[in-house]
Amino acid sequence: MLRVTVWNEFRHERDSEAVRAVYPEGIHRVIAGFLQEAGMEAGTATLDEPEHGLSEEVLNRTDVLVWWGHVAHKEVSDEVVERIHRRVLEGMGLVVLHSGHMSKIFIKLMGTSCDLKWREAGEKERLWVMNPSHDIAEGIDEYIELEHEEMYGAHFDVPAPDELIFVGWFEGGNVFPSGSTYRRGKGKIFYFQPGHETYPTYYHPDIQRVIANGVKWCRPAERVSPVYGNSQALEPIKSEITL
Repeated sequence: MLRVTVWNEFRHERDSEAVRAVYPEGIHRVIAGFLQEAGMEAGTATLDEPEHGLSEEVLNRTDVLVWWGHVAHKEVSDEVVERIHRRVLEGMGLVVLHSGHMSKIFIKLMGTSCDLKWREAGEKERLWVMNPSHDIAEGIDEYIELEHEEMYGAHFDVPAPDELIFVGWFEGGNVFPSGSTYRRGKGKIFYFQPGHETYPTYYHPDIQRVIANGVKWCRPAERVSPVYGNSQALEPIKSEITL
């Protein structure tokens, strides 16, 4: 069974009545709930737990980490970020949602500022499927329409993605690369933009389907790890020169 850890700051839900009305038990519990319904073993972790709930033991038994953050990126310890980074390079999958684009771990993996335009106006978003044959788009029609969502707009300061799965169009005219994949080391990364905390985005069946598909796509591959460093020749070298 695919083992997933859903991480969330869990700050908005405690500090804001508006957010608590939408996600009374936390965004992480909603996401973990529909991943469990999809047949996965999904646990949760939050910022204020010891080691942010992401101890070596937890990460070592996590196949895919799902990350939601917004207002407390700087409170995530560098030690935990290094721990996650190492696990991604070793093969753990990472699904980064919404404002997680400014998390320490995503910025470290991308090597750029990861900045963008934004506007909170409750406008309509239409997520167009750009790669209909991709596993992450499986079961999704030509587009997903959200009645209300926070606008994220280009330019998005990230490296060119390995694959562009969704492009978001917003009522105010902006567009955004809303669903993209990357590979770092042996790990796979899926960034998915929709999910502002005051809107019921994570209850939308198509959004749930995409996230579940993304988690499955990010699962670790069974591969032999490369061996680095000095390498002995596999065949005789006739022209070998002693230095």
